[in-house]
Amino acid sequence: MNKMRYKGYCARVEFSDEDDLFIGRLAGIRDIITFEGGTVADLRAAFQEAVDDYLETCAEMGKPPQKPYSGRVMFRLSPEVHAQVSLAAELGGTSLNQWAEKVLGEAAQHSLSH
Repeated sequence: MNKMRYKGYCARVEFSDEDDLFIGRLAGIRDIITFEGGTVADLRAAFQEAVDDYLETCAEMGKPPQKPYSGRVMFRLSPEVHAQVSLAAELGGTSLNQWAEKVLGEAAQHSLSH
């Protein structure tokens, strides 16, 4: 699986051997936006067109487009892990939110670069 980015939107891309096509879908929003292409260049153009069409359609309908992420996340942790991360944040001189943002950001960058 590969990823693409355009205007703040990301897409998952897979290859369909059966159809001999690259197939993509916008990630991180509830609206279902898909696109496809036979070559990487076609796929990239279709992705950008899909995002542009989505934004134009939302504007025409007077509906705000969904943003990929709001910035609000809720986790359920075991009490032991909650205590550990709270202590790590306090010892680091930051709030739990700041600590989690830093640690999760580093983990995401590591994951996305591999």
